[in-house]
Parts: sequence; structure tokens; C-alpha cells
Amino acid sequence: MKPIFLPEVESNPQPSPTTDLIRVAQSAGTEYPQIWHLFAYRPQATTNLGAFTQEIMRGECPLSPGIRELIAAFTSYGNDCPF
Repeated sequence: MKPIFLPEVESNPQPSPTTDLIRVAQSAGTEYPQIWHLFAYRPQATTNLGAFTQEIMRGECPLSPGIRELIAAFTSYGNDCPF
């Protein structure tokens, strides 16, 4: 996997569940969302972002979580961003 654009963020994770997830994915040689590095770098600062994302993607809504994921994937594709 190519490094992210912020090497100081990627190379300085703080102890957190996200740091553990990154290590497991790296050990297995699997790809993982690069935003995990930001969550691992500043776990206290990204708590609200994580909660917001979960509410938007999984909270009560007339659209199913699958449709919301599809919209997010389509948007990422349009922005030339792997999802």
C-alpha cells in the first residue's frame, strides 16, 4: 500500500484501537482505509468525527445503510478516491 501524503502522521500513531487495527492489517498484508492513520495519530481529536460518520452511515434514515454506502462509493469514485 502506498504511504499517505502525511508521513509524520503515518509514522507517529498513538496507542488506540485504530493503531491496533492498522498493525493487524499491515501484518496480514491487507489494504485498509488510510484515514485510520489520522484516527491513530490523534485519537482524542477524531472521536467526534468517528461518531458523526457512524450516525450518518448507520443512524436512522429513510435510506438503507447499503444505499448510503453506495452513494459514498460513487462520490469517492467521482473524486478519484479509492473507497
